[in-house]
Amino acid sequence: MNMRFLLTFVWVARLGSFRLTAEKLSSTQAAISSRISVLETELGVQLFLRDSRGVNLTREGHKVLGYAEEMLATQQRLLQSLGQADSFTGRLRIGVMDTVIHSWLSELVSALSRDYPQVEVELTADTALNLSEQLLKGQLDLIFQTDLLRADGVRNVQLARYPLSWVVASNGALDRPYDSLAHVCEERLLTFSRHSRPHQDMLNYLHQHGIATPRISCINSVAAIIKLVTDGFGIGALPPVLVSRELHSGALRALAIEAAPGFSVYASWRVGAGLELNEAVVLLSQTVVADYQRSVLPEHLILPSN
Repeated sequence: MNMRFLLTFVWVARLGSFRLTAEKLSSTQAAISSRISVLETELGVQLFLRDSRGVNLTREGHKVLGYAEEMLATQQRLLQSLGQADSFTGRLRIGVMDTVIHSWLSELVSALSRDYPQVEVELTADTALNLSEQLLKGQLDLIFQTDLLRADGVRNVQLARYPLSWVVASNGALDRPYDSLAHVCEERLLTFSRHSRPHQDMLNYLHQHGIATPRISCINSVAAIIKLVTDGFGIGALPPVLVSRELHSGALRALAIEAAPGFSVYASWRVGAGLELNEAVVLLSQTVVADYQRSVLPEHLILPSN
């Protein structure tokens, strides 16, 4: 029995789509359909029901799925025992939020190119909410974002915590002494996109300190926030690690007023037979983040204690 055909079957079952499976396996819909047809002929059963909404497993297909995943897992264990488990190939679809892009993404991509040269990496940049939805729909394999994603077949691990600071353009109209959080909040605040974890945590923090109606401009681009803060359009609520160059050059100044507690970045990934590369890349990302943390001020990026 062709293990590649079994892997194709498992992916069609997971994604419910021949098109998405073809994209995932860097193939064509015709090739995917042919593999499933051959497998159905070999097993003597119909594996999928096809309609306008997609494909669904038949009763026999559900039965075959369990065995197929077990066989693929056994194959992976065999490769591990022979020292061949790292010879990954294929496409890896990674989703990243802006914070990761502006901190350690370049280092991760370099490490992936070095350790897994046969893997084609496909990157998607989006908000945490959209990335989570795409992961659950099977459109992404691994995401780096701010929400702990609770779903069957998905695992999470915290990679780092990003503290926040209030930052202003040096020598601008907003670069003056502030004696309280309320004083800071009299000005326009620039922070992350609406409904994001950092935005919600910021609102909760301000409400806890009696500030019910702050003037907050929500922006889904870190680069845009930095540009607007640098040009004096408001006070930024940003992780210092994202503006370390501007702070070092003196273009921006961090205020002495305590900001919100900050936020964590998690890796969330799909688990199961044929998805061992996801786990390997998560382990690699932990190493990359730890190395990156040593290159910045330790209080600007905090690694998990465990």
